[in-house]
Parts: sequence; C-alpha cells; structure tokens
Amino acid sequence: MFRFFEKRRLIKKGLATAKTRRRRLQNEFLNRLETGMLAKILIFGAFIAGLAALIFYGSQPQPTEKFLIALLIFLTALAQLWVNHPNSFASNSRIVLMFGTMLVHLLLTKIILVLARNGTIDPQYGPLLVPYAFAPLVCSVLMGKNQGLYVATFVSLWGAIAVFRGIDAVYLVMSLICGFIAVFVTLQVRRRSRLIRAGVFVGLATWVLAITFGLIIIPWELGLAIDWKTIGYESIAAIGSGIVTAMLVGGALPILETLFGVTTDISWLEAADLNHPLLKRLTIEAPGTYHHSLVVANLAEGAAEAVGANATMCRVCAYFHDIGKLVKPEYFTENMSPDRNPHDELAPTMSALIIIAHVKEGVDLALKHKLNQQIIDVIQEHHGTSMVTYFYKRALQQQEDARAGGKIMNIREEDIPEVSEESFRYSGPKPQTRESGIISLADAIESASRALEKVTPTRLEQLINDIIEKRILDGQLDECNLTLKELRMIAESFQFTLQSMLHSRIAYPTENVAASGAEVSRPPQTAPPVSAA
Repeated sequence: MFRFFEKRRLIKKGLATAKTRRRRLQNEFLNRLETGMLAKILIFGAFIAGLAALIFYGSQPQPTEKFLIALLIFLTALAQLWVNHPNSFASNSRIVLMFGTMLVHLLLTKIILVLARNGTIDPQYGPLLVPYAFAPLVCSVLMGKNQGLYVATFVSLWGAIAVFRGIDAVYLVMSLICGFIAVFVTLQVRRRSRLIRAGVFVGLATWVLAITFGLIIIPWELGLAIDWKTIGYESIAAIGSGIVTAMLVGGALPILETLFGVTTDISWLEAADLNHPLLKRLTIEAPGTYHHSLVVANLAEGAAEAVGANATMCRVCAYFHDIGKLVKPEYFTENMSPDRNPHDELAPTMSALIIIAHVKEGVDLALKHKLNQQIIDVIQEHHGTSMVTYFYKRALQQQEDARAGGKIMNIREEDIPEVSEESFRYSGPKPQTRESGIISLADAIESASRALEKVTPTRLEQLINDIIEKRILDGQLDECNLTLKELRMIAESFQFTLQSMLHSRIAYPTENVAASGAEVSRPPQTAPPVSAA
C-alpha cells in the first residue's frame, strides 16, 4: 500500500510513469507441482493403479503374477528414465505426458481386444485394429526420438502382459517393430502430412507382420481357394489402423501442446509467418531492425543445423528477438538517419538505459501478443548479462575528462560521479538453452560484421572468433550447454553464411563515365557510432 502512494507521488512530480509492465506470474505452487517429489510419487502411483486395473479386469489367468512382472518392468522403466532421460524425469509434466500416453495406449488396446473377445468385433480383426504406434508417435513428435523409443519399448512390454490372457510374444514383436518404425519416420516432422506418411508406413508394417505371423492367412501352399474378399478386408483393417492412429495423433497434437507447454516443429513453422503484426510493424517502424532480424535468423538456423539444435525454433525466435526496439527505434544504429545521432544529446548512462530497456520492452510486447514462452525466454536471454561497451567506455572517458578539468577548476574528487559497471550491463538471465546461446552469438556477430570496411574470409574468421572468445571469458555461455566443439562448428557455420551474404561485388560503370573507361566504385557506407547489439 505504501508503495502505491509513493508511486502516485512520483507520478505527480513527473519522476515515474503510470504504465504497468506486463510480467510473467511466478506461481510457487505450480513450480512445486512441476518438480516436487510428492507429485512424482502420485503420478507413478496413478500409473501403477491403472496397470493393475487393466491386468485384473476380466478373467485373466494368474493376474497377480502378471502384476508383479509389470511392477518389475515399471522399476526398470523408472531406472531408465532417471539415468538416460534426466530432464524428462525432473519435469512432472513430461512424466504425465509419457506415462499418461502409455496408459491411454494400453486402454485402447484393451478395449479393442475385449470387444473382439465378446464378439462385438470379429475376433480375426482384433489384433489388426490395435493402435500399435499411438504412444510412440505422440512422444516422438512432442518430445523427441529418444523418448519415442523409450515409450515404444515399455508400452510393448506392458501391453504383452496387461491386455492379453497370456504373455503374447506376437503382440510384443509387432508392437516393438511398429513403434520403432513410427519413431524413425517422424525424426523431423515439419508438416502434418508427415504424420499421415508415418501412419501409412506403420500400417504397411502391421500388414506384413500380420501375414508373417499368420494373422492374415493366405493359403498358397495348401491348394485351397483364396478368399480375396476376407484378405482384402483384413488388409484394409491392418493398414487403415495405422493411418487412423496417425490422424488421431495429428488432431490431438494442438491440445497436447497447449496442455503440456510443448512446441513442435509444425507449430514453429506456423509461427514463422512474417505477416505477424509485430513483424509487420518492424518493417514499417524499424526496417533496419527487421533486416537485422532476418540475417540473425539465417545465421542462427544454419548454426543450429550444424550442431543438431532446433533450427526451426532458432529461426522463429530470431525473428522476434529485437521487437523491443519498436518502442524507440531511432536510438538503434540500424535505424538511425545518417545525419543525426540522438545519443549525441544524451549522457552515456541514459543512452545505455535506453539500449538496455529494449529487452524488457520486448518481453512486454511478447506477453501482450501472447507469443510462445520460448520466444519470450530468448528475448530475455539474447544479451545475457553482457555490457553495453561503447557507452561504458564513453562514460569512463567523460569521467577522466571531468577529473582533468576538476584539477583546473578545483573540483573535489568526491564530487565527480562514479561510473558503475552494473549500470551498463543487461539484467539477464544468461542464455539457458543451446538455441538461446546460438541466437545470442548470431545477434552479436551480425551487428559487428556490419562495421567491417572490407569483408575477407580472414577478417570474418577473426571477428567471429574474437566475439565468441569474449562471450566465453565473460561467462555468457556458462549456462547454455554449448561445448567447445559445438562452438567451433557454430563459428564455421557463421563464417560460411556471412561470406555468402557479404561477398564483394564488381563495380559497374555509369553512362557518364563508361565511355572514358573510368572505374566507378560504390561509395563507402559509414556506420553510426552506436552499436545496438
């Protein structure tokens, strides 16, 4: 309450603004729910209860023995998750996604086989209609190939125990093979049509395996008449089950992405539309920043592909990383007019404040337009806690000049204001992911490359290596898990892309001097003295 009245007093004096900045709400309860051990125990307990219900439902022989085997498989799955997928184990939402999807997969299989046993479905069609690829497809597309293979393995083991009267080896083999095929076909899904293609491959695999194991009988060697009609229906059931499963997964993806905060390459491509209102504003109000963002996107995408990071995410996040410059575009180098530099009229601390503020303004705009959370993170992190070096050195120079003048004017040393390094640093945080680290480097290198008078491979290589080395020494890359080998590969990718963009061109003569044979070169471009990076 006291802060409210103090703010009102400052507003009246013109020392504060009534504007309220949008902030991401940090909910302590949700944080504990996401990472707490109690929540993990409840999730795993619910999964075990679901397994027990599937095993003990119906007249299965030796259900207790089957449940004990399922528990042993669960302990193995838990150990594998903890050792091989520590990030997924740490996130309760990811655990819910993986184990919840497997439970739904097992439930669908159980329902189909129970209906086949009851005569609702022709028994010969039951094994052919099982959605063998449901859980592997969902987890592969949403979480990656490693999680997809993990789910394909354990859902097959539990399925062979929980949904059949005995331990069915045929189901186990068919489920494993179809699950692995689903994962391999969806290693990089950038279009929804790829899901249908995966469904076709899974359906064909189901059909071939069904013939191999005798679920579809073609009596060539018995000399009997072949019932092509029945074989046709069975083939349609086998292939159609894979296609229908892929269609169900495609329809469920947007819901699952929203519920679990996951963004697939499909959604990233949809977000890459340059007709977004913020990007259209950039083209009109800050065209230099817009061009800068496009170049950074190209640099980041190429580097991400080189090291196996998410290239599509890098491109989209790079488009939006500097949207905060829309608030005061004329204060950034790429948008300045050649004859006026507004920073000449400001103190270095004020100039640095304006430059640094574009990060917070960018987060504000991103929240207002409900951009993806990962885009917001990149906006916050792309400068880390780095320093606005130009204005810091300028402030130090002014301080030295003040001290020199103070000796003449008899000004006391303590009356000369100190220059605080923290006032010239971004508030961070440092890049937390490989993609954020790549965009951070691409942003700095693109800005610096525009100041090169003559672009040569040697100069570009030196520039790139110097910037990466400074970032490492400043600790800006400590939290983004980029290795030295990956940084070398990123540097090589940056150099290749920049050389392609900044290659020299021949000078074409104009009509006035063409006859005399005089060579006409392009006028040199002078860069304003302020770096916006």
